[in-house]
Amino acid sequence: MPDASSPTQAALNQILDHVRAEPSRTWSIIITIYGDAIVPRGGSVWLGTLLAFFNAMGIADGVVRTAVSRLASDGWLERTRIGRNSFYRLADKGRETFRRASAHIYAQRPPDWRGHFEMLFLDGISSREGLREALSDAGFGSPAAGVWIAPGGAAVPSEAADSLHVEARGGPDEARTLAARAWPLAQTGEAYGRFLAVFGPLGAALADGGGMSDLDRLVARVLLIHEYRRIVLRDPLLPAEILPADWPGAAARALCADIYGALVEGSERWLDAHGVNEHGALPPPAADLRRRFRA
Repeated sequence: MPDASSPTQAALNQILDHVRAEPSRTWSIIITIYGDAIVPRGGSVWLGTLLAFFNAMGIADGVVRTAVSRLASDGWLERTRIGRNSFYRLADKGRETFRRASAHIYAQRPPDWRGHFEMLFLDGISSREGLREALSDAGFGSPAAGVWIAPGGAAVPSEAADSLHVEARGGPDEARTLAARAWPLAQTGEAYGRFLAVFGPLGAALADGGGMSDLDRLVARVLLIHEYRRIVLRDPLLPAEILPADWPGAAARALCADIYGALVEGSERWLDAHGVNEHGALPPPAADLRRRFRA
């Protein structure tokens, strides 16, 4: 077992302290472990496996049971009972949410800058149901009421097909100024900075060959993705040419990829040994698991 005073254990403790300092998000971490680790292994897992994982984080069984029950009641999880044992899998709502998120988390790359923005004027249809969400999902931001922009080449969602659509061009300084007005880049950049500060020590310790138990590797991996996805899913992933010069997003992604690569084998060993579903041991992970962050 790794020394509690080792650099890797100290770094993991720092991460756990960071998580504990925030409002309780046990339910959100449950969704993360499903999307990141359980779905690639068939999608269903015994409640006891989840309890063992959260015990390693110092989270009581009762807290986990309450969070799981609430997620099931809200349509995020589906339960199967066999005797006295309960098994849960992501419901359609949860699977679709994480499916859409996965490309953004593990494989997405910013588009090339084509030298212009796609600009939509939507004053007459801005109240249409679902329009704002559709535009955000398509990569558009809003620098002013009724105006939406995206880097050149972005597809206009069908909900906005009848809007006035023009190309907006300008110099690099003007483009960066407009981007900063359209998206909350300052807040997202600050969040990336905090991510680097919290997870940087773990990346350094792992790079130096620091050891961790396989269960701690799974804990660190899930918390890594839990924190990273909360930031990257708010990041419009703009071309580098229109981002602030000191933008920390690329460094955060590189750190996340390095740590994930160092943790994945050990964390999968723990799931091999301890993960259980209705049929027994969890099946091996899908082949694309080890291609994450490499695309």
